[in-house]
Amino acid sequence: MRPSNARRRPVIGQRGSGRQDTAGVLALGRKHRPDYWLVILCAALLSIGLVVVYAISPALAQASHVSTSHYVGKQFLAISLSIVAFIATAQVPLSVWRQFAKPLLIIAGVATLLALALPVNPAYPAHRWVRLGGSLSFQSVEIVKFAVLLALAGFFTDRIARGWLDDFNKTLKPLLIAVLVAGIFIAGPQKLHAQSDLGSMAVLIAIVGAMCFVAGLPLKRLAMVVAVLAVGAALVILPSQYRRERLATFVHPESDCQDAGYQACQALIAVGSGGMVGLGLGRSVQAYGYLPEAANDSIFAIYAEKFGFIGCVILLGLLAAFFSRIKTVAERAPDDFSRLVVCGVLAWLSVQAIINIGAMIGLLPLKGITLPLISYGGTSVVFVAAAVGLVFQVSRYTTYTAPSGTINDRKGNQRHENRHDGRRLRGAYHPDPSGRA
Repeated sequence: MRPSNARRRPVIGQRGSGRQDTAGVLALGRKHRPDYWLVILCAALLSIGLVVVYAISPALAQASHVSTSHYVGKQFLAISLSIVAFIATAQVPLSVWRQFAKPLLIIAGVATLLALALPVNPAYPAHRWVRLGGSLSFQSVEIVKFAVLLALAGFFTDRIARGWLDDFNKTLKPLLIAVLVAGIFIAGPQKLHAQSDLGSMAVLIAIVGAMCFVAGLPLKRLAMVVAVLAVGAALVILPSQYRRERLATFVHPESDCQDAGYQACQALIAVGSGGMVGLGLGRSVQAYGYLPEAANDSIFAIYAEKFGFIGCVILLGLLAAFFSRIKTVAERAPDDFSRLVVCGVLAWLSVQAIINIGAMIGLLPLKGITLPLISYGGTSVVFVAAAVGLVFQVSRYTTYTAPSGTINDRKGNQRHENRHDGRRLRGAYHPDPSGRA
């Protein structure tokens, strides 16, 4: 059965560059030059994060009574592992990742249950980490994000192919049940031995919402999803005293700078101290015990203190360019599955960055969530790099879909897409559908 929204879903198969497989999913066309700007921007952001962690390592080491190379060494190891993860997801075909989506989801579920069952660190009482002994640990929710990304993309692709996208029992009902179960384990209060991680749950909701929209879920169904999520958010925020306090300090952070609003006030002090050009790499004050989680959740405030307004503009520009490249790949993805995967990655990274930066400058309530590719933390860096690797792989198969068969080149001149002099746009290479290139 042909899906009802097939007419507004242009794919390269319409021009003979792809083919439909037995599941109704378009097989990818010929490889071409990938979008290397993704790698360049990703490397630039990782380098900035490493520099900031290196600069505040003496302050972190003094507070933790470890060597000054401890934190920068662990971050360098995390970046090395992230390169391996990027290569793996960029080279292993998307069809293989789709087949392993359910096993990955099972692994993510087991990791979440382990995090809930294992003893917690008294300094971090939330059940968010699986501790393997010593300083070796990982955060289970990062695996959940990656697994949900792939599983949900496969779920929607199957529903589109079968024409079940607007079927409540076959699409919306299992989706809502899965979101509610995830919300209980991830965003539930600590007294229930849940992870109490509302920030990560917000990112997961962003992934789900973006995929629902891109898949073409009818607006009435989409409104139902939004309503259920809004009610769920109210149920996890209102009964929790510390969450109510965080919401109150977000509205008036200066009213309780010694207690509930301490981190928010210190973050604003750090951002304001940077001025126009910053204090410099070796002149941080807030990292010496004043600003909690200086290398993780609060790293943007430390960055602003060191590099000032100009440095923040540069960092925000890099992030915007990075997200723009991902958006471009999503717009030119060759089939539903790859398009949904890329859009999910875009929602994941952009919303997480917005939550982190917004909290540090007082635009959003504080949430314990990292700044992608910048914050200290091995699990986050590795799985974000793995997600970017999926986008990089899709960029090898992007295609033009202009109905007229024409495109605009860099100078705005209109050219036919089959011509060799019109096959490049913003650095990404696109194949000649006629097969001559």
